[in-house]
Amino acid sequence: MLVDRRGCLLLSVLGAAAALSASGHFVHAEDPSLADEILRALTPTATTRSLSTQPAEQAKFVDSLKKKPADSLAPDERQRLATLAKDMPAFDVRINFEFNSDSIGPAAAQAIKEVGKALTSPQLTGNTFVIAGHTDGKGSDAYNQGLSERRAQAVKSYLVEKYNIPPETLLAVGYGKTMLKNTNNPLAPENRRVQIVNMADKNVANKQ
Repeated sequence: MLVDRRGCLLLSVLGAAAALSASGHFVHAEDPSLADEILRALTPTATTRSLSTQPAEQAKFVDSLKKKPADSLAPDERQRLATLAKDMPAFDVRINFEFNSDSIGPAAAQAIKEVGKALTSPQLTGNTFVIAGHTDGKGSDAYNQGLSERRAQAVKSYLVEKYNIPPETLLAVGYGKTMLKNTNNPLAPENRRVQIVNMADKNVANKQ
């Protein structure tokens, strides 16, 4: 299990309510070693489950979501994806989106650049990654769901365009405010996040 480190606006996911965010890191975007931190966190270990070792219908389900935009996933699909991603290698990165915006400005691009460096490393090439967005508790369910989906989709598009990461290896999903990391303070900055999760379908751990 990975140990969290504090940040502000982040990249995160939660499995079936809280599972995924429990496995993420929190690091400031300006940290010069961020790409290395992401790489280490997302590299599978010997105990990491892999899509290739799970029942065929589960791998097929994940494949069926890869071509779907984040706003087209049904609630039951999001829930099942979170369950499958439980305990997979994950990392939370601070991404400074403007208020009520999914645009990738200079501040947001700085953090995503480090994600791109990590995901294009030889150790991670060819794996499937979930990019899931979350918001804090302010605002309506519908508003936050849409915002989380747009931000996750924006991160995916940026990685595909700027780092030539195959779109079929990135799966964007939004969870709105349904999976708060800090339930004691719904408005806490750590609730505003997107998480990168390595589904490890190449079973990299067995090659180490």
